Formats: sequence, structure tokens, C-alpha cells
Amino acid sequence: MKTAQEMQAHLREKVEADEGFRVRLLADPKAAIREALDVEIPEGFTIHVHEDGPSTAHLVIPQPAAELSEEELKMASGGIFRENWSRP
Repeated sequence: MKTAQEMQAHLREKVEADEGFRVRLLADPKAAIREALDVEIPEGFTIHVHEDGPSTAHLVIPQPAAELSEEELKMASGGIFRENWSRP
């Protein structure tokens, strides 16, 4: 399985090589990504595709880190490990 960075690099290469793909990616990102990478994007997951231009640039920043609850902090500081523990 490719990493997100590898998938993005593949999409950028395809956009540069195929103008039709660029148009499809801008119009319907999920369908174009499914076509290019053979992956399904789940319902409820949104992808925004933006095109840089001579007077436009886009900056993508990471989402804020989730803070631990008091209970999670107690478990972490006490050295408790729960197998298959996932945060809500």
C-alpha cells in the first residue's frame, strides 16, 4: 500500500502528463482518484483539489493534535497499556 505522500506524488505526475486527468480531478476528485489509484474514498470523506496560479498559492496545514483527557493522561503516566486501544 502506498503512503499518502506517494499517492499525492503520483497524482501530481499524472496531472502534469495528462490535461484530461487534470480537468477530471478538479471536477470530481473522488472519481479521478479512484481511476488513477484504484482506491475507494469513503462516504463522508471530502477531498478538495485546488490549482495554484500566478497569483494564487495554497498552504495545507495539519489538523490540531488531539488533547488527552484526564483519564488518558492518568493511564499514560501510570504506564498502563491497553491492546487495540483507540481514541474516540
